Amino acid sequence: MKINTLLAITAAPAAMAASAGKMERVMELKTQQWNEARAQGLFSGSSRYRKFTAKQPCINGHAGTGVNSTYRCNNVDLHSFLSHEDLGSATKAGNDVWGWTAPNGREFGIVGQTDGVGFVEVLPSGKLEYLGRLDTQTTPTSWRDIKVVAHHAYIGSEATDHGLQIFDLTKLLDVKPWWNPFFWRPRVFDKTRDLTAHYAGFGASHNLVAHEEARMVYAVGGRSGANARNTTCAGGLFAVDVSDPAHPVSPGCVSQDGYVHDAQCVTYTGPTDKYRGRQICFGYNEDALTVYDVTDKKAPVVVSRTPYAGVSYAHQGWLVDETMTFLLLDDELDERDGTDPGKDGHTTTYIFNVTNIEAPVNTGYYKSPARSIDHNQYVVNGLTYQANYGSGLRIVDVSGVELDPTGGNFEEVGFFDCHPEDDDVNGKVAFLGTWSSYPFQVGIHSA
Repeated sequence: MKINTLLAITAAPAAMAASAGKMERVMELKTQQWNEARAQGLFSGSSRYRKFTAKQPCINGHAGTGVNSTYRCNNVDLHSFLSHEDLGSATKAGNDVWGWTAPNGREFGIVGQTDGVGFVEVLPSGKLEYLGRLDTQTTPTSWRDIKVVAHHAYIGSEATDHGLQIFDLTKLLDVKPWWNPFFWRPRVFDKTRDLTAHYAGFGASHNLVAHEEARMVYAVGGRSGANARNTTCAGGLFAVDVSDPAHPVSPGCVSQDGYVHDAQCVTYTGPTDKYRGRQICFGYNEDALTVYDVTDKKAPVVVSRTPYAGVSYAHQGWLVDETMTFLLLDDELDERDGTDPGKDGHTTTYIFNVTNIEAPVNTGYYKSPARSIDHNQYVVNGLTYQANYGSGLRIVDVSGVELDPTGGNFEEVGFFDCHPEDDDVNGKVAFLGTWSSYPFQVGIHSA
């Protein structure tokens, strides 16, 4: 899939106010570029981007056919493509993506859009089957995030008072378009009757973080409601216990170090002995990597806070493997702002040794061969799947990080560029193109 959206009561301290300015600036920059792209027709949905229902192999560096539907690639084939219009979006614009594998092995994608989410099944052939959608709880917004715990999808957004939609994904198992293909229509799920619950304990959120083992969902990047920057939660990690999805409750929030843009939360099994077995979150907090111990939700602790050379907007990241000794961090503004080492515009990934989570060390960085801005990345089996806006999905072998922590042996092993509009200049440093990917199932799904 492709994102043709082209596609943020106490007085805040000075540091928090400055941080708020950072996020407002990012959102303003993106909104301006997306409005310009819309005026150029890049939100035209299926009339601009061709639907593909059969495999388009990557041959001689290209897959697909058509003026706007021939994509540069290497070692990655296109199996199916549906525009956001094909997925029922009236705004024809998308954002994040997540997925779910049913107990019987069926695979489903949950595709974020400005006006809700679309549900697709990924058939064994790789074809995408649009099943239906769930509209936004309140108003459309360019930012929506989805995570899955067990068989429920948790959906938040930057829309005021949106809260957390909780949707039972087993409902998708009963949607069977092949029973009556001539008269069947995709199902529009009702945001009241078809939700397991709607949690209104917080308002807007920028991202959601799932700690599935602990049955916790954290809303981060709060903008309105109980998790906003100007509340005691300070836009930090707002915890929701989803052990009972029908009755979610919040045990508290984490305000230390203020606004959290994104995070990864784990039950720690790494080498820092005193934290083993504890619930640890690695937070990407705009100007630093911040590590938290959130085992006690009533008394969370900042384990460490680590700025790094070249920081412009610490955005997101992921642990390299289960040893929890290294992680990768993407900075969303370094390429655009020209901070070193990202000043040449080539997507820059920062490498951190977190063997001692009380004192992480930035040991090096990796630079993509293409120019673009990085967004989300996830690491599976030694490969990081990076969604790098205009240069698309980039797959990098990072399995040798312990042998060379500087990143000197990192190697791109495949890519699929979902944004052909900037191919003639080897990519532009702009917020246009691929937002995210979901590499945790048999197939890799990018949006």
